[in-house]
Amino acid sequence: MTKQFPRITINGHPLPPAAIEFELGRLVKFYSQHMPEEQIRAQMPALREHAVEQAIGARLLFDEAARLNIPVTEVEVDEQLEQMKKQVGGAKKFEELLQRQKLTESALRDQVRSGRRVDKLVEQVVASMPEPTEEEMCAHFASHPDEYLRPERAQAQHILVQPAGKDEAARAAAKDKIESIRKRIQAGGNFSDEAATHSECPSGREAGGSLGWFGRGMMVPAFDAAAFSMKIGELSEIIETQFGYHIIQKTGHEEPAATTYEEARDSIRDFLRHAARGAALSAHVAELKTKAKIEKADS
Repeated sequence: MTKQFPRITINGHPLPPAAIEFELGRLVKFYSQHMPEEQIRAQMPALREHAVEQAIGARLLFDEAARLNIPVTEVEVDEQLEQMKKQVGGAKKFEELLQRQKLTESALRDQVRSGRRVDKLVEQVVASMPEPTEEEMCAHFASHPDEYLRPERAQAQHILVQPAGKDEAARAAAKDKIESIRKRIQAGGNFSDEAATHSECPSGREAGGSLGWFGRGMMVPAFDAAAFSMKIGELSEIIETQFGYHIIQKTGHEEPAATTYEEARDSIRDFLRHAARGAALSAHVAELKTKAKIEKADS
């Protein structure tokens, strides 16, 4: 049985459980990019508590933005709605989405307006934060050397042939096709030309099968293992993945290497800027919490 969230009221108004579920979903999605599923499950009690606090903070920001009556023009709302329509594939699909969610465009406009108010409030809160100084960025770089190592990476071309169906005959036909391609390359054929003609991956048509540089773990496991075990210039055996059949030609390899300060400077500036603004926003939310009446009770 799924553990329920506590009942929460903020200044006498209930906080919907859906708001906490939304924040929990965002946290799980973020951490799933950085740790395995079993660790996420182990951390779930802490993530649930964090989600509760984030949902409270978000509600306080919405309430504060409404109290300040931060102006949002109809043009801003229109622009946001147009972006949404483009993201879902046009006006027709947008209308279908509204119907499925039982939401009117008027109600959505109100939601967009509220969200834009909060965006403007956040912009006001962080506007006074100074940019990181050169000294601060240098000090951060010096104290976090392991975070600015360029990881091992490979460079390769590949050709993908996908079965036309899920049956054995389709798989056999696809494998026969890529075996023929591999034999032509072994006999002196040009890999890029074969990729441009036969590969069913966009990289084949657009770049002669080139995947550029990629680090370990960026490709599916079987492809990744092959690419990093090959020598430069080597042609792989046929590799099967969930996408189909591949052959790889390795074109480059770089071992892990230290990054210079100049190479890392922009990312350091962005990180320190983001951290400082996050701290300013957290402090503002903490201040709002001291002024609010927040009550929690077990469900």
